Amino acid sequence: MRSDQIKSGLEKAPSRSLLRATGLTDEQMKKPFVGIANSWNEIVPGHIHLNRLVDEIKKGIVEAGGVPFVFGVPAVCDGIAMGHKGMRYSLVSRETIADCCEIMVEAHALDGWVGVTNCDKVTPGMLIAAGRMNIPTMMLTGGAMEVGVKDGKNLDLQSIFEAIGEYQAGKVDESYVTGIECAACPGEGSCSGLFTANTMACLTEVLGLSLTGCGTSLAVDDKKLKIARETGHKIVELIKKNITSHDIIDLKSFRNAIKVDMAIGGSTNTALHIPAIAKSFGYSISLDEFDSISKQISHITSLRPSGPYSIRDLDNAGGVPAILYRLKDHLEDTPTVNGRSLMDIAAKSSVLDDAVIRSLDNPFHSEGGIAVLKGNLAPKGAIVKQAAVSEKMMKFKGAAIVFDSEQDAIDSITAGNVKAGSVVVIRYEGPKGAPGMPEMLSPTSLIAGMGLGDSVALITDGRFSGATRGGSIGHVSPEAFNCGPIAAVNNGDIIEINIPERKLTLCISDEELTERMKHITVLDRKPIGVLKKYRELVQDASEGAYLE
Repeated sequence: MRSDQIKSGLEKAPSRSLLRATGLTDEQMKKPFVGIANSWNEIVPGHIHLNRLVDEIKKGIVEAGGVPFVFGVPAVCDGIAMGHKGMRYSLVSRETIADCCEIMVEAHALDGWVGVTNCDKVTPGMLIAAGRMNIPTMMLTGGAMEVGVKDGKNLDLQSIFEAIGEYQAGKVDESYVTGIECAACPGEGSCSGLFTANTMACLTEVLGLSLTGCGTSLAVDDKKLKIARETGHKIVELIKKNITSHDIIDLKSFRNAIKVDMAIGGSTNTALHIPAIAKSFGYSISLDEFDSISKQISHITSLRPSGPYSIRDLDNAGGVPAILYRLKDHLEDTPTVNGRSLMDIAAKSSVLDDAVIRSLDNPFHSEGGIAVLKGNLAPKGAIVKQAAVSEKMMKFKGAAIVFDSEQDAIDSITAGNVKAGSVVVIRYEGPKGAPGMPEMLSPTSLIAGMGLGDSVALITDGRFSGATRGGSIGHVSPEAFNCGPIAAVNNGDIIEINIPERKLTLCISDEELTERMKHITVLDRKPIGVLKKYRELVQDASEGAYLE
């Protein structure tokens, strides 16, 4: 066992002595040591219940003959961090979380580990760590919260942001917004739509590192506790059989994950996370692969923000196994921590609600949830959640209104300065420019709430929340800070968006663009601390904002 490095032989008496100080016995010294990376905290609703799950994992580990060791990792609530400087730290936390897991597991020579995770950057961060450390590994995602309900209408976090837009447009009063605020997020769990956290939970199950049913079981469900207990049993089994993370995940696993991502209409943030996770496992996934798969796999379930259904509905319809069943003719066989192959799970599953999970010959959209656009405005690519775009916005042309920060855009939209037919351009919010590539849920939700969702587009080198919908195009690469063409856009320039043809065009001549690029003055916010370090290492969004 790896842990023999800290507990076997006379020369390890010092480390054994320290382990004894934690209460370990001679008998426990002979057993596998299992780490539990616990992202519990008291400020993120998706994480406030995780200690209960950890307790069940610990029971399972002990029952299976292992010794559990719990350690903490940070977690950012994107909804709370949204719209201020704090959002610049969210994507940064992904690599910090990976570092924390790697440091604790490697420093203490643990035989295997379980990542207990939930929200947006925690799951990808732990998966990156799984790629770095080729040892037995499992994930337990904490589950979504229930939908909020008010006056018979289902609500979630997105509902509040859009209610603010309605208020700014004079459609509702302050008491209406407060009513939505108090009802939208009813308790523990990640936000209830198919936003980034729940997308990544589903994809972790597809990758094979969490048990079947984990991805869609809700935080409040008793079956989540059972899955946690079984996770404890299973990780010890993996250790005893020496089945490592790299034995479970290979390049086929990532292709399968992208196929499911397209079928469910997952968050655009997967275009950052999957390439970064793949790189940690030693594989290369490009944006071109996303777009190629998007043209092959139809969008077959329509969850919030693009449709009416919630994670509860998807779970009741059969969850990830039911999606696998629909896609079984398009998947490649891979192992999972269940001890069953992905194709076996797919073949033996079924769809319990054809309205929620449609067949491939009756999809919600003929193509997958995400499209990659390219053109002179985004030579290395840009991302749009096409499953959440209305037919009116699939082709759009409008005059640019340019902002060099998200806050400037929010102020202008709130003041009523953005009119129908406009293309809002928000730049210097990319991985290096912000730094940290913040999400833009506030401006996109204001646009939707003010009734401009079908008549105003938004383009940014930043990124979007999984809750974003409408003509919102992000991850524009190269970013403005790297002298990408988005830095050369002027107010009034005509921008053409053509999602079916995958084009994003600044309607000026090549000569004019070349001349403008010579005179760009890059905005430098002169970050300090972790943001400064991040800027030095982070790669382009088209490469997953990976730290090189």
